[in-house]
Amino acid sequence: MSEHEHDNHGQTPAAWTAVIIIIIAFLLGTIAVVIGNWPLFWIGGVALTVVGGIAGKVMSMAGMGAKPKEA
Repeated sequence: MSEHEHDNHGQTPAAWTAVIIIIIAFLLGTIAVVIGNWPLFWIGGVALTVVGGIAGKVMSMAGMGAKPKEA
């Protein structure tokens, strides 16, 4: 491995945004299950998880994700 190679391990704005949104979604989903609020589970948990994935992909496509390795 070259001295100049560096893998950022997903430390990009796109990755962090997706992870933060998904963590919030899991927190809301967990709270919803504990209190028995199924609409909150489906909207705050499941739907927000999908939104987090989409937000990360859109940000990555906008240039805020990891850059592809050059050959």
